[in-house]
Amino acid sequence: KDLHLPVAVPKVPSSPRREFPADWSIKTRLLFMSSQPFTWAEHLKAQEEAQGFAQHCRATETNLPQSIQEPKLSTELRCAFQQNLVYWLHPSLPWLQLFPRIGADRKIAGKACPWSQDEALQQVLMSDWSVSFTSLYNLLKAKLCPYFYICTYQFTVLFRAAGLAGSDVITAVISPTTRGLREAMRNEGIEFSLPLVEESRTRKQKNSEVNLETEGANSLQAGNSMEDGEEPAPSDDDDDESFSWLEEMGVQDKVKKPDALSIKLRKEKHEVQMDHKPESLALVKGTNTFTLLNFLINCKSLVAVAGPQAGLPPTLLSPVAFRGGTMQTLKARSINAKARVHLAYEDIFSLEIVGPVMPHSLHSLTTLLKSAQGGAFSAVLYTHEPTAVFNTNLDNASPALNKETVCKDLPTCGLHPKTLDQLSQSPALGKSSIRFLEMKDYAYTWKS
Repeated sequence: KDLHLPVAVPKVPSSPRREFPADWSIKTRLLFMSSQPFTWAEHLKAQEEAQGFAQHCRATETNLPQSIQEPKLSTELRCAFQQNLVYWLHPSLPWLQLFPRIGADRKIAGKACPWSQDEALQQVLMSDWSVSFTSLYNLLKAKLCPYFYICTYQFTVLFRAAGLAGSDVITAVISPTTRGLREAMRNEGIEFSLPLVEESRTRKQKNSEVNLETEGANSLQAGNSMEDGEEPAPSDDDDDESFSWLEEMGVQDKVKKPDALSIKLRKEKHEVQMDHKPESLALVKGTNTFTLLNFLINCKSLVAVAGPQAGLPPTLLSPVAFRGGTMQTLKARSINAKARVHLAYEDIFSLEIVGPVMPHSLHSLTTLLKSAQGGAFSAVLYTHEPTAVFNTNLDNASPALNKETVCKDLPTCGLHPKTLDQLSQSPALGKSSIRFLEMKDYAYTWKS
């Protein structure tokens, strides 16, 4: 089996660090590779499996030595491995793959979905789902759950507790969004921002100012009109473009062309252009997240009305237990193969993890491997692409953010302190996610 890295992996790695940045995307698969075998991850005894589940449910903090001499004989390592594979899911329908949901129609098609034509059953499922969603939000608010995901057939929502991702309040990020969804949120009184649109607008404004400074005297006069943060006036060409649909209808002469209306239409055109794209990421903060909770519970576009996913509630994914949640485990298997190194073939050992790998799992599994593999391994990470945009720095932390006060209660959220520390940092990956991670001499490099 060829374990060469995919061509898509960028060539420029980061400089070596003791820690890698938090990656808020959900991974569908991890492939760890090492020159040492992963036999310690195989055939867990019933006692070790049971102990791992108990450690997870009790949020037991496991601290392994820097290097384990004989990993296969380390019961502590094997129990911790089982502990780190656990995640919580709702709804639980064993015959259906409930993650990912975006683009999952082909995998669900042909499977038994008794609710698709049964409205009463759909209502029961949605009622149950609402109870689970509310339970998760209440846990998040009390800082007993660090974060959770809602995966619908069209978009994903990530709720994060106050103190995570550099924010001093609860945040919810939604991506991708559409103009219709954003309008519906505005109508419900939900205040939100579009960080990537605002960032792009600021960048364009700065670029145009730089360009204006390098042009002649006429251009400088135009630059002066943009002082005090005023937006540049729309050009006549742009206005004509906005009204092209009136010309097509043959009524352009009957309609007056006010500047304000043409600007509004141009903005609407831009809004529709970014629909379904990562740039449409919406950010909701603080008490508005509670309004968002009620909005999502009653939102008609949350559930498909036709197709293979019709009537199926969104998937809830959480690192901790919640009402109606089902304990699941990521699938792990070790593979032994030969890889071509220079002109010879060498033994290469790999460990494959499959399932919805959330940010805390990625961190805790790599911490485990650091001890088990002697501080040397590499990993290829497969990202669920619609969630890569969750690594955007929201720039929403208060300048006077008192980290100790905000993070005071977070240690009870069920995560290891080192994992919690990583997830508390402001996101640093932008719209990308980590694709390749390597550890040498206990130091990380990564490529995104």
